[in-house]
Amino acid sequence: MAGPFGDHQLKIPYEPVADLLAKYAKRDAGKTAIVDLESGTAITFGELERVAIDVAAYLKSKGLKKGSRVLVLSDEYIEKLLIWMGVWRIGAVMCPFNLEINEKQMVNLTAALKPELILYHKDINVQALVGDAPAPRVRFGAWSANGGTKDPQDELFVALPRGDAATLPERNDAGDMACIFCTSGTTARPKIVIYNHAAYWMNGLDTLEFLGLTEDDRTLEYRSFGWNSAQVLTLLPFLQKGLTVHMAKRFSHSRFFEWVQKYGITFSAGVPTVLNMLLNKPLGYTAKDIPTLRLMSCSTAPLTAQQWLQFEEMYGVTLLQMYGMSETGWVCGNRHYAKKMGTVGLPALHQELVITDAGGQECPPEAEGEITVGGPQMAIGYLLDDGSIDPVLGKRIKTGDLGIKDAEGFVRVTGRTKDLIIRGGVNIAPLEIDEILLKHAGVAEAAAVGVPDKIYGEEVICYVVPKDKALTEAAVLEHSRKFLPPAKMPKQVLIVADLPKSDRGKVLRDKLREDWVAKQKVSA
Repeated sequence: MAGPFGDHQLKIPYEPVADLLAKYAKRDAGKTAIVDLESGTAITFGELERVAIDVAAYLKSKGLKKGSRVLVLSDEYIEKLLIWMGVWRIGAVMCPFNLEINEKQMVNLTAALKPELILYHKDINVQALVGDAPAPRVRFGAWSANGGTKDPQDELFVALPRGDAATLPERNDAGDMACIFCTSGTTARPKIVIYNHAAYWMNGLDTLEFLGLTEDDRTLEYRSFGWNSAQVLTLLPFLQKGLTVHMAKRFSHSRFFEWVQKYGITFSAGVPTVLNMLLNKPLGYTAKDIPTLRLMSCSTAPLTAQQWLQFEEMYGVTLLQMYGMSETGWVCGNRHYAKKMGTVGLPALHQELVITDAGGQECPPEAEGEITVGGPQMAIGYLLDDGSIDPVLGKRIKTGDLGIKDAEGFVRVTGRTKDLIIRGGVNIAPLEIDEILLKHAGVAEAAAVGVPDKIYGEEVICYVVPKDKALTEAAVLEHSRKFLPPAKMPKQVLIVADLPKSDRGKVLRDKLREDWVAKQKVSA
């Protein structure tokens, strides 16, 4: 009978967090484990094991146990990862809901999650995000090796009890639920995705296979750990190898290379927006200025071969394009030892990828079809409002992406079957934007589309049919700012007399996109 890893052979046997932290504390107690680039706070592996045990003991004192759901509302501070280690140390489930989700959706998502405890950073308006959720709420501030914050409103790190590892027998086993997080919203409302530890472990091994990371690497992550990509690209290799993670609240164009130089960063996460920004707005750095940085990744959207080559030539950094989804984990990835520009690489080691035609049959090499995946590294499923789980694990999933596998096995993503807009790595559902625009009293119809953009990959353009001639672009944009985060704001609003529709009344977004692109070419 196959275990939680299916029939896959693991290059690194699974170990629970408790054992991993103990191993690194014994091996490299004084080695830096995590660095918060914003505050300058750092923690060693010796301190990390101690804090994880103490946080776990605190959670136990609150009545939490194996399988308990802990909702953590925080931006990207070191405290978020310290709490994460404590949650997994006691065998509980980490729920790092992303703060970019709008407040109304967050309230609904929290109600569906039914957490047993809510931990929130002092900067968070917790009431606005969780509404009437009955779970106890605990505010936390800064951790430090000297005792942390003295703010009496902060609880967690003020008087953290000294925990006893012997009283924490629960461990995170491979088949246990590990994390519940939200997608960035491929539908009007984000989905709640559930993963077990086995799937995380295999996705982490895939990352190691792609990048060839060792315990001596120093990695940089500036994306939210509420997203699956940061979890499997950065958090899991950190645990599996005991390397050093440097985390930033967000990407900084002006400080990125300063961070690389100061901390000797060897690998950094990358997304098309960041890479295009570094290409189109260079700061004068060359390979000789950043000799330690040997690798960067690129995921969320494919790069052209030209962009890829230009980046490597400009900075002397090997760039590796990867491809994954929240529900599936890694699908493909270029390796540090095997890459092909213009592709998303070879299928991940623990992924079962098949490109199928319209009839569901496997396509031959070089033939375009829909990318489908299945394997033991997939999410358990989606958490529904009624508490039930819509399963993913054990199924073959249609990604909605079109692709081609060449004779060598490298995969090229050729397009999307969905209307999803991907702006700077943020998934934006057109229907979500439509709903916001339709709340304006002067809007009769609305349709959002993604159009090409040199920096962000795609930008949001909205077509609006007005109820009267008084409606203006400025008025619609002002209305949108009240409901949408900056990443989802339309770049432009076009007032039109009508929208193109199919014979069934469906808005033809492809036609809108094509018309916009054609007009840009004419005006250029």
